[in-house]
Amino acid sequence: MKNRLGYWVLGSAAAAVLVLSGCGKAPEPAVAAPPKTTIGTEIDDSVVTTAVKSAFLADAEVKSFDLKVETRKGEVQLSGFVDSQAQVDRAIMVARGVSGVKAIDNKLALKGAPTTVGNKLDDSVVTTKVKSALLADTSVKSFDIAVLTRKGEVQLSGFVDNQGQIDRALEVTRAVEGVASVANDMSIKK
Repeated sequence: MKNRLGYWVLGSAAAAVLVLSGCGKAPEPAVAAPPKTTIGTEIDDSVVTTAVKSAFLADAEVKSFDLKVETRKGEVQLSGFVDSQAQVDRAIMVARGVSGVKAIDNKLALKGAPTTVGNKLDDSVVTTKVKSALLADTSVKSFDIAVLTRKGEVQLSGFVDNQGQIDRALEVTRAVEGVASVANDMSIKK
């Protein structure tokens, strides 16, 4: 009995050494993965996003703006279309006043000329088509990308894993019917 236990321990140790050494294979080159966030950080970021959106709704000047809010590790990315630089400044000021906001990444764009009801309808169709195309492409993490459209100009924003995902998202978006131009406001996760 003692002998069998000794062989079992010795065999287990040898197996562990083989597994840990990779059976003599050369290590594969490391691919730079984006830094992971913890569940706690993701929850904190969700709380910050919600708090910023609530602050926008509570502010009489900001609540009517067409804004998207994304947060990663306390960095708040604001995207969307606004009428003036004063609105950009106001949105940034309100967001900075929220607890937990460490930095602001301003991706807000000025609207220019007013849109018609037809433009708004066309833009919502283009937005839906772009979201569908991004969702259908397995190399793009489409849930990380926000899509806004104004007069055929599509704005892509959010935090993605790498430059390859940005390039592919832009390529997919440009191929969608009705897209006049694409503004890349995506950031690589830090």
